[in-house]
Amino acid sequence: MIDAVPFFFALGAVASLLRSGLRLPAAVFETLSIYLLLAIGLKGGVEIARADAAVLWRDSLLAIGLGALIPLLVFPLFRLRLGRADAASLSAHYGSVSIVTFAVASTLLASKGIAVEGHLALLAALMEAPALVVATLLARFGRPLAGGAAGGAALVHEVFANKSVLLLGGGILIGWIAGPEGAAPLSPLFVDLFKGALCLFLLEMGLFATERLSELRRAGVFLVGCGLLLPPVLALCGWGAAQAMGLGLGGTVLMMTLAGSASYIAAPAAMRVAIPEANPVLGVAAALALTFPFNLLAGIPLYLWWAGRMAAA
Repeated sequence: MIDAVPFFFALGAVASLLRSGLRLPAAVFETLSIYLLLAIGLKGGVEIARADAAVLWRDSLLAIGLGALIPLLVFPLFRLRLGRADAASLSAHYGSVSIVTFAVASTLLASKGIAVEGHLALLAALMEAPALVVATLLARFGRPLAGGAAGGAALVHEVFANKSVLLLGGGILIGWIAGPEGAAPLSPLFVDLFKGALCLFLLEMGLFATERLSELRRAGVFLVGCGLLLPPVLALCGWGAAQAMGLGLGGTVLMMTLAGSASYIAAPAAMRVAIPEANPVLGVAAALALTFPFNLLAGIPLYLWWAGRMAAA
């Protein structure tokens, strides 16, 4: 069975290339963003209520470690062609995660009947912030943060109180506290309608991503190559972390997806405060116009194939 979800992204891309004028109202797009983050968090929180505490702590520490490691791995690569500030900013984008890519992968696995460990939503939330902190340290190595204490406070606020972290973390906490019985009445809204809302969100993302193609042309072949080649390479790091966690097929695919994704929401907001001298176009263009569609159309099926092959072996 072919999953229809990624085709909505393709439809948005075609509509943008044809200059159809199609666009979701800004208020609708913002509402969909809030809905998706809360829905993912609630579902993860309910599953966490069923999980073993020792497993949660172990996997959480491994996820945080992976989120901190990725920017250290990709920073030297970006430094081959870019200045320190731009290289650190791009490292933050690729070290942090895309929750929408995570949602698409989760939907695909559910459509195939592949079970997933419930606490993966918690790991996704935990992986957003470490890369932002590490990238800031890479950019500011040997130099104080601009604005001193005030700049540091602004950075902490941007990293931990931005919309995606707050909504995802809040949803997890609510689902955790409420548990399966308390969250059951919310299922018609946050479970049954999830896939339809995700399709509308991807339609708009297809429109938005295609508009960034001109910015990629200015960025050069090097950045285009990084945006397409880094996802499968970093996904292998996610596969290694999943093996250390003892995750099943579904959990392994999601960890690979998280490691191979790039943030285009939390990272740009945090880097605007932490590294204001970096070019914000580079990170958003690479993450949104290259890595995001690659993962939707090719990456997630590739990760599923690899994880299945390794599990069979």
